[in-house]
Amino acid sequence: MNVRRLLFRLGTVAVLIAIAACMMVIGRGHTVYFDNKKLDYEGRTLDTYRRINVFVNGEQVAKLSAKDRGMATFTGQSFKFDIEVTKEKGDEPVNYSYAIKVPYGMDGIVLNLPGMIEGIPEEAYSAEFVPVATEPEPEEEIVTDEFGITMESEEDMMAEG
Repeated sequence: MNVRRLLFRLGTVAVLIAIAACMMVIGRGHTVYFDNKKLDYEGRTLDTYRRINVFVNGEQVAKLSAKDRGMATFTGQSFKFDIEVTKEKGDEPVNYSYAIKVPYGMDGIVLNLPGMIEGIPEEAYSAEFVPVATEPEPEEEIVTDEFGITMESEEDMMAEG
């Protein structure tokens, strides 16, 4: 086999591996969930805000009242967003800007915005989103005879008589 042909093949394989590695980091999609919920931290309760508006790239993606949750999706490992916070009714809104790095193993992350605003450690206000799986209800067995007519089960007959 020709040495030049071998070098071109090895070079092509190396380029494809490099592209795959970059796409794994850059192209990975994530969902960020924003919470405006109470948070207990070191014996102190961080209360909710009256209204939090979340903006990504200048576009409003969530409008949160107390106890609400919003979400945004993005690709990559770093996420930048702005929030506009109204603490109490009649207060002027205050603006904040944040940039977070999402860990490689997380597809969804939950951010407690009152915790972020108060400046507590990241471990206290962020968590991995874990969806709750609901179990399907067991289907009731329908008993029919050879003509397709529904028959009462023995339990039903015992309950009636």
